[in-house]
Order: sequence, then C-alpha cells, then structure tokens
Amino acid sequence: MNHANKTLLTLALSAALFGCGGSDSGNSGQDGPQTPETYACNVNQSEQSNKLRIYQVMVESFVSGDPNIGHGTGYGTSHHNGDLQGIIDSLDYIKETGANAIWLTPIFHSIPVDGQDHWADRLDATGYFASDYFAVDPRFGDMNTAKELVEKAHAKGLYVFFDGVFGHHKDNIVPSPSGLTPSGSSNPVSYPESLAFYKEVATYWVEELKIDGWRLDQAYQVPTEAWTEIRKAVDEASQSVTYTNNLGETVNPLGYMVAEIWNGEDYIAETGYGTEKAPALCSAFDFPMRYRIVETLAANESNVSGRDASWLANGYETHAKYPDHAKPNLMLGNHDLVRFGDLLQRGDIAEPNEDEYWLRHKAAFAFQAAYTGPITLYYGEEIGDEVPDFDDQVTSDCAVQAYVMTMLLAVAPR
Repeated sequence: MNHANKTLLTLALSAALFGCGGSDSGNSGQDGPQTPETYACNVNQSEQSNKLRIYQVMVESFVSGDPNIGHGTGYGTSHHNGDLQGIIDSLDYIKETGANAIWLTPIFHSIPVDGQDHWADRLDATGYFASDYFAVDPRFGDMNTAKELVEKAHAKGLYVFFDGVFGHHKDNIVPSPSGLTPSGSSNPVSYPESLAFYKEVATYWVEELKIDGWRLDQAYQVPTEAWTEIRKAVDEASQSVTYTNNLGETVNPLGYMVAEIWNGEDYIAETGYGTEKAPALCSAFDFPMRYRIVETLAANESNVSGRDASWLANGYETHAKYPDHAKPNLMLGNHDLVRFGDLLQRGDIAEPNEDEYWLRHKAAFAFQAAYTGPITLYYGEEIGDEVPDFDDQVTSDCAVQAYVMTMLLAVAPR
C-alpha cells in the first residue's frame, strides 16, 4: 500500500521554501456509505475516510459564544469558557482552513459531586469522565444547540465526529434511556457486560443528531470483539438516517470511527485493528508516524530530536504491521500532546520570531498533506500556536495559516 504521494510532497516542500500564499476555499461533497458488510470494513466508507481532513476542537478551551455558560476552569492557559455556540460561530473559519470535518472533545454531562475537589472540576471540563452520555453538558450548551451545530456543519460540507469514551466514566453514572448502565468499575468498565450500554450510546447520537462517527478515547480499554459489535451498530444506525449535505444531496452519516491508542504499531494492531479474519476498528491515529515527524523536524516530549529523513521512511514501514483494512489517521498534535511550536522551542531549534520556526511548521504540514489517508489538525496548529500565547494568534510575515489552507485544499477531493 502506497501511503505517500511523492509528487505532492515534492510540490508541497517546494512551496514551503517560497513563502506564504493564499488559496480560495472549495466545496467538497459528502457521499454516504453504501450498505455495510456485516463484519468487514465498509469499502465505500474507507474510500471516503481517505479524504478526511479533520479539525479537532477542545470544546472547553476553544471559543466562548455564550457568555452565560462555560466551565471557567480546566487544564492549561485557556479561558475555559468554550461552548457549542462558539463552535457554531467558527464554522466558516474552520471550513476556510481546508478542513472537511470537525471532531469535538466530549460534550456529555459531567455532573459535579457535592464537595468535589478542584481537580475534579478541571477533569469535568475535559468531558472525558462523563456521568450522563445522553445529555449535553449545560456548561457547553443544550441538545438544541448541538443539533444546530451538526446541521450547520453539514450544510457547509463538514462532517461532525463526537468523542466517545467507552471504557471509563465518572462514578455517578446515569442510566441510558432504556435503563442500561455500564458494569464493573468506573475505570475501566467490564466487557462484555457493558457492551449493550455503549452500543446504545454510539447509535443514539447518530440517530438523534446524525453525527458522522466517533473518535474513540483510550480504545485499548474495549476488547476488539466489542469494537466489532459497536462498529456494526454504528454502520446500521448510519444507514437508517439521512441528511442534506452542502451540495444538496441526501446522504447517510459517514459512520467513521477512529481509535486513540497511544502506543506502538504492534499494540495498535492488536488492540485496535484486530485481524484480517476478524476486523475490529478500521482506523486509528498514527502515533508511530507522528513521533517520527516531530523527532525529525522538531523534538519529541522527551527532547529526542535530530533524526534524519530515513526515520520518516521507517514510519511508513510500520504500516506493514497493520491488516489490509487499516486506515491510519495522521496528526501532529492533540489535546494530550505538546504543541509542535513548543517542541521546536523545547529542543532549542527555533523561536516564533525566527523564519526557521515557520519553515519547520510548513515542512510538517507538507508531509501531513502528502499522506495517503485521513489526517487531523489540532486547532491552533494552523497559526503556529504555542502555549504561552494560547489565546492569541501568533503573527508573522510568513505565518503558516494560509500555507495550511493551501496544503489541505491541495488534497481536497475533486
């Protein structure tokens, strides 16, 4: 399998050397999947997922659109008052980056416990230990706002992916509409006893809001056979509903699911993809390749740097460990990782006031744009964001925002 478009990569790296440039936004269609095979990865869905350019939003730290709500606390230097209205207000901007999909960190209700410590308040803001999987956290908005967000995103040609945490939850769990609860401890839950509950979660939001799929937190907590069942349920739910996309076409939700397994290729294959005969999930984030990029162009979180270009080729070789149905999704960062700009500074490689800082960003984005398969951009990367200026756009005569637009639009479906 060829995972790099060498011609595009050459053009992209050449463009990086010639400075910044703009690009007009283009429309991209959203073709819904055909009837899925029972256990195999859906062929048409896999073809569509290859075209995904996902923009990740950390909801609590992104944009405040409603001054009356917000968590007001959390991790990092954000205002921590981000909400769903803020995302709605930003959809045009997200579309203009060249993205054709958005991924929201969990928006489900994390119900405070009387007298809980501040660390629990901060954890609630992330959404990753939810109490009620069937309700929107009122500090983010409500069901009507969530529905409006999905509908307006679809109308602009953006897929919408929610964040599913199907292996752990907050202790004060709320039963599902059908009366189910997870079994076992709160972290991790027990399978197969918890399977019916999480299948209900996974299908509920597809059927109610017509979301296009899920990012799956700590996917290794869920057995591969359970992932097969959940994936089948999401496929079936996606086929049961339709929406109108930006081209006026009636389509099914995509049904894409991507695993977060923060580990090496062997463990990702074992706990995420399953086997050729028993496929589990069809896509997982390409952490092995991500580390090779940052170790070559910047430094990793342990300050390993200075790798040569052969290290990138080695990253592609890791894909041989995956079954044929695997669709790795390449990202440079996310809410758990140090931003690329900060890694450049930690490694004493470049500062934001130096051209090298922006050139290395461009090289990283060029590599990502040339990748064959889905890619994900963490909000703020398109402006070279770094933690000290978390809330402000870093500006430069050669900032990378327009360059990212050029790269993402270069790989947009024609």
